[in-house]
Amino acid sequence: MIRIRGLKKEFPVKDGVVAALPGLDLDVRSKEFFVLLGPSGSGKSTLLRCVAGIETPESGEIFLGSRLIYSNTERVFVRPEERGLGMVFQSYAVWPHMTVYQNVALPLAHGSKRYSKQAIRDKVMHALTLVRMEALADRPVPYLSGGQQQRVALARALAVEPVVLLMDEPLSNLDARLREEVRAQIHEVTRNVGVTVLYVTHDQVEALALADRVAVMDRGRILQIGAPDALYDRPADSTVAEFFGLMNWVRGIVQDEGKVETEIGTFEIGATGLRGRVRIGLRPRDLQMSTSPSGEPNEFAAQVLDETFLGEHLLLKVRLNADVIFEVKAQKRAREGWTGRTIYCRCESRDVLVFPES
Repeated sequence: MIRIRGLKKEFPVKDGVVAALPGLDLDVRSKEFFVLLGPSGSGKSTLLRCVAGIETPESGEIFLGSRLIYSNTERVFVRPEERGLGMVFQSYAVWPHMTVYQNVALPLAHGSKRYSKQAIRDKVMHALTLVRMEALADRPVPYLSGGQQQRVALARALAVEPVVLLMDEPLSNLDARLREEVRAQIHEVTRNVGVTVLYVTHDQVEALALADRVAVMDRGRILQIGAPDALYDRPADSTVAEFFGLMNWVRGIVQDEGKVETEIGTFEIGATGLRGRVRIGLRPRDLQMSTSPSGEPNEFAAQVLDETFLGEHLLLKVRLNADVIFEVKAQKRAREGWTGRTIYCRCESRDVLVFPES
């Protein structure tokens, strides 16, 4: 559905230009929920805005299906309103002097296509029904919560029946509980409508919960593309691994196939084909904790330095030696607390992530 080739976008800075996108290729499938994940400055929003036509690239090509909407060599630039896209912004971008109905009707009443009043009403009410806002059609926007305003923005984008729905960090202005609620609704609505979605976020939880596939971006480049579970379980490198939550790192040297010597002991890792110096990564959730040694491989004694109660689990900060401190997620809270106690942490070899040291 979306095909991008050699996309380059630069921005002027004091000392010249900076390449936000140095020459990017990307394919998004029809009816796919595709997420661009990365930190601020990684180029994900710039890429989205190039697809939308809000930014003009220096070079490259962008196709929507078989339709060429941008090419510097072919001198093609289709205006944003003619691309058949819907867009949901981070800031909602709803008009405060209008009602819910009027906000959703705006692109239909003043867009490039002409609709009758009845057709506009049918499309608006259908879109509001999709986001469960039909009962509030006549309410002024200032009397809505943040989550309701974002649903109005989503309804407005869907009302034009877009070929692609673009979403630029639409949940970042919502509180944690509301974010989960609206996220679930976005997932449900887009699946029911069957629209292709290109979604930008820096939140790995959103990416894991929503995406069919994720592209991890950094400094304008795509580091890895894959299904959420594949990226989480098999990250291509340590940078990708760190995008999906907390990581514990320790350096080591591969001595024999399947074994790594580190400053905290020997890890059994299975066959990797790696040689020489490596970095071992362990997620806090993959570390099992006990008060006595089991004698199993990949087990290390540690002293608990601190503990943080997080409701469903406890996050422990533990010291394995003078220079190595790990974080461990524990499911049970000891009545007397863990701080100051000695525990034993172990992990399965399949949960050990190993990367060449860069």
